[in-house]
Amino acid sequence: MKQIVGYLLIICCFPILISLGKQIWKEIDTTNSYEEQIQQQIHLPEITNQLPITMLDKNGKVFNEEYVEWRQPLQLEDIPDTIKQIYLLSEDKEFFTHIGFNLSAITRAIVVNSSQQSSEQGGSTITQQLVRMRYLTEEKTYERKLTELFYAYHLEQIYDKEAILEMYLNEIYFSNQVYGIGAAATYYFQKPLDELSIAQMAFIAAIPNNPSLYDPLRHFEKTKARQERLIDILSENNTISPEEAKQYKSEKITLHVKDKIQKHPAYSTYVLNELKSLIANNENLEEQLHTKTAEDKAKVEEQIDSKLQQLLRKGIIIHTALDPSKQQEDEQQIDSILGLGELQASAVVIDNSTREIVSLYAGKHYKKYDFHRAYQAVRQPGSSFKPLIVYAPLFETTDYTPKSIVSGGHYCIANFCPQNYGGGVYGNVSIATAFRDSYNTSALRLFHLIGLETGFRYIDRFHFESIVQEDRTYAAGLGGLTYGVTTLEMADAYSSFIDGSYERAHSIRKVTDLEGNVLYSWKNERETIWSPHTVNYIRSLLSDVVARGTGKGLWVDSSYIGAKTGTTNDYKDFWLAGLTDEYTAAVWIGYDVPKSMQSMENEKVHFKIFNTIMN
Repeated sequence: MKQIVGYLLIICCFPILISLGKQIWKEIDTTNSYEEQIQQQIHLPEITNQLPITMLDKNGKVFNEEYVEWRQPLQLEDIPDTIKQIYLLSEDKEFFTHIGFNLSAITRAIVVNSSQQSSEQGGSTITQQLVRMRYLTEEKTYERKLTELFYAYHLEQIYDKEAILEMYLNEIYFSNQVYGIGAAATYYFQKPLDELSIAQMAFIAAIPNNPSLYDPLRHFEKTKARQERLIDILSENNTISPEEAKQYKSEKITLHVKDKIQKHPAYSTYVLNELKSLIANNENLEEQLHTKTAEDKAKVEEQIDSKLQQLLRKGIIIHTALDPSKQQEDEQQIDSILGLGELQASAVVIDNSTREIVSLYAGKHYKKYDFHRAYQAVRQPGSSFKPLIVYAPLFETTDYTPKSIVSGGHYCIANFCPQNYGGGVYGNVSIATAFRDSYNTSALRLFHLIGLETGFRYIDRFHFESIVQEDRTYAAGLGGLTYGVTTLEMADAYSSFIDGSYERAHSIRKVTDLEGNVLYSWKNERETIWSPHTVNYIRSLLSDVVARGTGKGLWVDSSYIGAKTGTTNDYKDFWLAGLTDEYTAAVWIGYDVPKSMQSMENEKVHFKIFNTIMN
């Protein structure tokens, strides 16, 4: 009896609901601000969720993926008809005829919920479910339901049925942070959707009805039971035959769950950093970062971040120059060389022919997003800076040669009076000797000869991000800087000694969208920094350092090897920068909190690392 009275009360309430609905529609039509709000919340012409970033190594193999939610959206025409039928028949048979909501289904839900004294019976169309997933909450109240109806109707005025179905199939949740039917296929079976069997399609299609209950990693049997119910629905609606239904239900389901690929974190972390630089370069924003005021610079950085976010929403593939076997071997060998304790290192290896970064060492036992010593650690470069700011500019702008004579005696410029290593005082020596044995006083004399402006005119052509106006003193000729340089910047600048040309070293070859269209790439334009005679002189001097000078102990299986060492005050940093026929590299060792390494000077740890990464 009570149930009958309940039904009568519900039916009597319909005129009130209809009247209330008319008043709300009138309010929507007459209130501009509310209309604008609806437009903002509903009229979304593209998916705004972040899609995965995929990184490929030099061989075209995936080595890293960046995502919080696994999404692989598909176009409707690429989604098998079986999937469409499963959802249309099980969720919304009248999808192609209703106006966004189905009054008969809503009535049934109200009656059932009233009799159960709850609001759990569903009457939602596919359009309503899409609205709820994108714009509303999962709160189960009649107020939210009414708003959902209006939004669903409005959505159907904006998009056609096919577009709504496509959005729905790409938005539904498949548990384990997987969204969309395409992503579900690759996550649970590691296959594209169109390569799944009908049994497998029905199995993943079972999950969204209740992603917690039908999570196949925790409740496989429950997922399997719902899969069979969906197959029966296909059979009952003559989409498949009873015999086929029996066959599909008996097919064994074996999951091949996708692991998130995150190899070579030192390299992938740098790639993400370089991506911002690439965007700035291609969008002609890079120069503004160095010439604007702090306030204007912040605005430029906002533009770059906005461009980056646009990329992330669409999903991108980053093609890189990573040599995976070399990266792995270099990391393992350097970790072993450093051993236990707090001693740290960084190293960068650049391919001479392409100027691409093929391996990076960011620190001992590096983990993703840790402090990246290869490009974030700014340290004093010591004498390894001399070839770039003193000797190469000297040969480029004067008629001096390695055989020219320079004094190794005391020399001061104002109050700056550096000493040679060990306090040594020398007479007239050849430039080759001064270079090979790293005489500070000789380098200072030559720097004074060419002048600050000349030396920094060449330094400014490279990408030393932390060199500031205050560095334009003669101390810079010996590597004395306000902040310093990074290992990557040193390797990058030394690559100009390959043949005199310079192209910014890079890890990214190109960035494409998911269809393979190139979005960004470096322009690969080389400029000539050094003339042939300067290159020959510097390469000869670097080679002599290895053969008879401070670089004795370096050995590489190459017809050519040249390098320059660097040691900072109080032995807080040890450097090596140089090149072979194949690679250009820079190595730094030290402590994150600088302290003396004098006691380990003879161990030549940085030599061992250089030999490892260059062989």
